[in-house]
Amino acid sequence: MEIKITPITPSQDDAICKIIQSVGAEFGAIGEGFGPSDAEVEAMSKHYTLSEKSCYFVASVDGKVMGGCGIAPFNQSEQLCELKKLFLLPESRGLGLGKKLSEHCLAFAKQQGFEQCYLDTLTSMTSAIKLYEHLGFEHLDKPMDGTEHNGCDVWMLKSL
Repeated sequence: MEIKITPITPSQDDAICKIIQSVGAEFGAIGEGFGPSDAEVEAMSKHYTLSEKSCYFVASVDGKVMGGCGIAPFNQSEQLCELKKLFLLPESRGLGLGKKLSEHCLAFAKQQGFEQCYLDTLTSMTSAIKLYEHLGFEHLDKPMDGTEHNGCDVWMLKSL
């Protein structure tokens, strides 16, 4: 089995869009206030660019796109970034892709000079929450000011 983690390309936009929307639906993240409804999901490669200090990484197994995860400034902050849209197809879970993607994102965030990383997610995404805790994210009592995903009910922060 060959696992690759690479920055997204325009040719992967459709596959990632479908994964984000289908996995979002699996966990009830549908409609306003949830990441899968963000306009950027239609063309992730256009929204995550080095010039914006952001990147979306895609995980593929034996050439098939299995999911992705991104990093971007939080509210145009120079110090605070956000871990964004970690979504994996059901058949790829348990292969360590979530950890590999998250670690790629956090390493990229450090390279960009960010000092902290924020994320929001859903209580129903128990595997993701365990991963974030393992990576050193700590729970917050409320979302950070400026959070766009008011449908989320778990908020976490990590020092980089």
